[in-house]
Amino acid sequence: MFQPVPLACCDFPACRGTCCVHGVWVDLQEVEAILRAAAWIRPLLPEDAADPARWFTAAEEDDPHTPSGRVRHTRVLERPEHPLGTACVFWLPPEGHCALQRAAEEHGRHPWALKPFYCVLHPLDLDDEGRITLDDADLLLSTPGGCVRPAAAPRPPVEIFAAELAWLSSKG
Repeated sequence: MFQPVPLACCDFPACRGTCCVHGVWVDLQEVEAILRAAAWIRPLLPEDAADPARWFTAAEEDDPHTPSGRVRHTRVLERPEHPLGTACVFWLPPEGHCALQRAAEEHGRHPWALKPFYCVLHPLDLDDEGRITLDDADLLLSTPGGCVRPAAAPRPPVEIFAAELAWLSSKG
């Protein structure tokens, strides 16, 4: 996290929310918070994504790095408008905004107030011991429309992702 890399954050909206292609794992406490905000979120979503009962898969999995220790996954829908053809249920066609982020902003909250931990963390990740790490920089750069782009000068990931790290540390 302190080793300089020649990366910059994604270029939204040019990336069109490519990172949303596979959906995300969501802590059960975050699921509850999102469902409590359904009245804010539902009007923003396309008709095929508007039913809160279908926002998350039913299966739960253990995740020792989340507050409840359990997660559910967001549903992934076919989205021909998405650069890779599928997207998280909260991805808004065609531009790729996040319904969770937009709902929070429209109601005077921080843009990430409803976003799951793993969304804010991305493209950072957790290692087996729960430490925040950067995925392989070459792999990140080779991902079409990915969540990072080349930068002229290398900087440490702790600087590149300072806003995300500050937000996450304020929550934990």
